[in-house]
Amino acid sequence: MSKTSGKRDMQIVASKSWSSVEGQAREELAFCYRLAAKLGWTDLIYTHISLQIPGTEYFLINQFGLLFEEITPENLVKIDLAGNVIAPVNARINLAGYMIHGAIHGARPEITCVIHTHSEAGMALSALECGLLPLTQHACRFYNRIAFHEYEGIVLSEDERPRLLEDLGNKRVMILKNHGFLTAGRTIGEAFTLMFFLEKAAAAQLVAQSTYQPLKILSAEVAEHTAQQFGDDFRPAGQLEWEALKRNYHNI
Repeated sequence: MSKTSGKRDMQIVASKSWSSVEGQAREELAFCYRLAAKLGWTDLIYTHISLQIPGTEYFLINQFGLLFEEITPENLVKIDLAGNVIAPVNARINLAGYMIHGAIHGARPEITCVIHTHSEAGMALSALECGLLPLTQHACRFYNRIAFHEYEGIVLSEDERPRLLEDLGNKRVMILKNHGFLTAGRTIGEAFTLMFFLEKAAAAQLVAQSTYQPLKILSAEVAEHTAQQFGDDFRPAGQLEWEALKRNYHNI
């Protein structure tokens, strides 16, 4: 990774077939994929991040068969809510990615970005009956704000989508049991920031549990108070973090 000092705007990739809005969305999402790769949120060519193109019913997702490190603005796939590939022509997408992401984008118009991961910490925590415990400040951020969805196999069927949406409700964070994590953001920065802190909270809990020492679980009152402190009255998640990441990691 190359890192430079000072503020520099991310380059907007131009294409005759893209509007400036779509070009910006492609640049932001490609950056998000490469940043996720740097953080180890990858599973070879599997898992997915999607971003709606503002002002349209189309969203962008990774081309099936590419590693996160290979994602560029040009090779992101533009699809509609019915799963039809718009561009690049004949590009392949992961069916499970469409089933999960398309369902959320179609049902939650305020959500622009969905991130789904199979990290070791995420998979391990998703297999624990206790879920995410209020052990740390990071964990308290999500107190009573996590949705859960039971594992039904690889998400390849339309039949599962209504149950996934019902379980998600109006929340922006979901633990897919025995599977992994999902965050749904009103901005790409929000989805990324929520995933970042969810991953850290999960990893911290697993480390604490591995010591086999008594756990200091915070009270419901303290956990809820902390969650409210992290709420939108302070500032939307990712508003400052995403701009900082773009300033410092734009060359990855």
